[in-house]
Amino acid sequence: MKEMGATEMVGGIKPKPIPKAPADVADPPADAEWAPSGLASKVIEKGSGAKKPGPNDVVIAHYTAWTREGKGFDSSVARGQPATFPLPRLFPGLKEGLQLMTVGESRRFWIPGALAFQGQRGRPQGMVVFDVE
Repeated sequence: MKEMGATEMVGGIKPKPIPKAPADVADPPADAEWAPSGLASKVIEKGSGAKKPGPNDVVIAHYTAWTREGKGFDSSVARGQPATFPLPRLFPGLKEGLQLMTVGESRRFWIPGALAFQGQRGRPQGMVVFDVE
């Protein structure tokens, strides 16, 4: 909304607060899985299927995102509506991470800065953490 020059939201549903950051947001735990790219992840809840999305698929998911300091910066959960992610449009770490998931799975991702917003103005810098379901 800031990018559009909006100063307030009129009508619609007021978003809920962003969920509190998990205790392990600062660094991946010892039992996290590591990809060669530097992406770390941990399954929170196993999914029901075996099929995983491909690099050109579209994924519908709920997510919440924090900085490694625990500051929430985005959440479809708070908005009450899942997000639609065309994988080719995502930053590399989230694109890679979503392709690890199956239907019904919840997973936490620790995405290094080089795979995240890469210096984009107005975006968090350094590692970011995403919970995706």
